[in-house]
Amino acid sequence: MSVLPAPSALSLRDVVLDFRDLTKVYPTPTGEYVVLENLQLQIKKEEFVSIIGHSGCGKTTLLTMIAGLNDISRGQILLNEFPITGPGPDRGVIFQSPSLLPWMTALENVLLGVEQVFPQASRAQQRDICRYYLDKVGLGNALDRRATELSQGMQQRVGIARAFALKPKILLLDEPFGMLDSLTRAELQDVLLEVWDKEKITAIQITHDVDEAIFLADRVIMMTSGPRAQIGDILDIDFARPRVRKDILNHPDYYGYREHLIGFLEH
Repeated sequence: MSVLPAPSALSLRDVVLDFRDLTKVYPTPTGEYVVLENLQLQIKKEEFVSIIGHSGCGKTTLLTMIAGLNDISRGQILLNEFPITGPGPDRGVIFQSPSLLPWMTALENVLLGVEQVFPQASRAQQRDICRYYLDKVGLGNALDRRATELSQGMQQRVGIARAFALKPKILLLDEPFGMLDSLTRAELQDVLLEVWDKEKITAIQITHDVDEAIFLADRVIMMTSGPRAQIGDILDIDFARPRVRKDILNHPDYYGYREHLIGFLEH
């Protein structure tokens, strides 16, 4: 069902992110602690990738290195063939907690980033961008509500709108639905996919949820347990897009994918 691709399997024109011998080391009093070791991976333009693995396998470390928030010890991450050396607006991040400024409205929270990334746009154009994405995530009627007046699920919708509004090349999702109840989680997965289907930007998501990984992703990357974590397996998810939850659950391949992922995690 799954084979690790050869490094040359993709044309360079198709690759947006290229991980070459990526290694992350933390110094400790007893010597080096190697979190990730010689990781090799290529991610295609407009691909949605989910990364799963046990706690401590370096998933979040990998994501923060892509975001430029965590130094690379050895090796490289190339974004459109240029090495990542720090954070930038070409990478949008949706965290588990949206971290909104509580005294600001939904629109003002999104506007903060838009003003930084599109300083040449007029005030009206900047606000139009914010309204467009807030409407896309179902908050068209809550633009002027302060963050403290929004439920946790609504706050995360603001976080999704904020990330897409910056027009990043890469969308990074750090377990964005992990703190939500199952109903809200399913609703926001649908919201995320609906906006992503229109924007078609490369997305990389960390999740512990096997069903979420299958529903959202084109490929699921399975990490070996740390330390010295590497890619243990890659599973291609061959479901047509746009995806409908009911159709996915009734698809004959769904439980095969699920069994494959759970089998890896239990190994």
